[in-house]
Amino acid sequence: MLTVRSLYAVSQAETKAMDATGLRDNFHSGGLFAPGEIRLVYTHYDRMIVGGITPDNGDLTLDAVKECGTESILDRREIGILNVGDTAQVTADGAAHSLNRGDVLYLGMGAGPVTFGTGGRFYIVSTPAHRALPAKLIKIEQAGKVKLGAPETANDRTIYQFIHPDVMESCQLVMGYTMFHGGSVWNTMPAHVHDRRMEAYFYFDLADDNRVFHFMGEPDETRHIVMRNEEAVISPPWSIHCGCGTGSYTFCWAMAGDNVDYKDVEMVAMEDLR
Repeated sequence: MLTVRSLYAVSQAETKAMDATGLRDNFHSGGLFAPGEIRLVYTHYDRMIVGGITPDNGDLTLDAVKECGTESILDRREIGILNVGDTAQVTADGAAHSLNRGDVLYLGMGAGPVTFGTGGRFYIVSTPAHRALPAKLIKIEQAGKVKLGAPETANDRTIYQFIHPDVMESCQLVMGYTMFHGGSVWNTMPAHVHDRRMEAYFYFDLADDNRVFHFMGEPDETRHIVMRNEEAVISPPWSIHCGCGTGSYTFCWAMAGDNVDYKDVEMVAMEDLR
């Protein structure tokens, strides 16, 4: 079964007036994983799609999505697939790819319908594409690695870059995930914005009784959204994005927009946060 929810873009002025329910309605996506279902969120932020695919007692095939306006989802799109379940196969364009937990598969424009095998739990991110590029399965040992932060500031972490210019070529999708060390819980701090790209966060490996407080909004008008395990949140280009957990977790980040320059950001000074 396929279900699609649309999220429309909202401005800074609108966001300032939102309560917790309004913020969740416009930026938060929960309940992405349901046995035997494909659940997608079609956003109007650079037309990014995020979603969860959970095969159960049989494969699931992602093909036509009405919101895309094409016969098949990848006719004018590319996709990144992160497996957060057991080892399982993903098949597209006549090729089968075996994904272990933590592996990321890239499929380019024109790869056709995508079939997801039983046992996996797949988080997907799809963005518009302008040309076909080859499929690539990236293992964690093949990912780019950037070490940031320190234990003293509770943000000691390693950033793993999968769909990234240093690892492979894509049209506009950039995707990876961040893992923490030794009790660190702060992500993407100090905060920044990147006005030329939007971003989506997907929090996972979070214990059921823990939460992540995800911060968003303009630097001088910050807001927060409380996140559970395996929930996603959209970050508009004008918004900061950072978070702090009550326990250990991992988060997948994905971006789309004018460029694929991971360092094209504007840092926010601590004294400018409100």
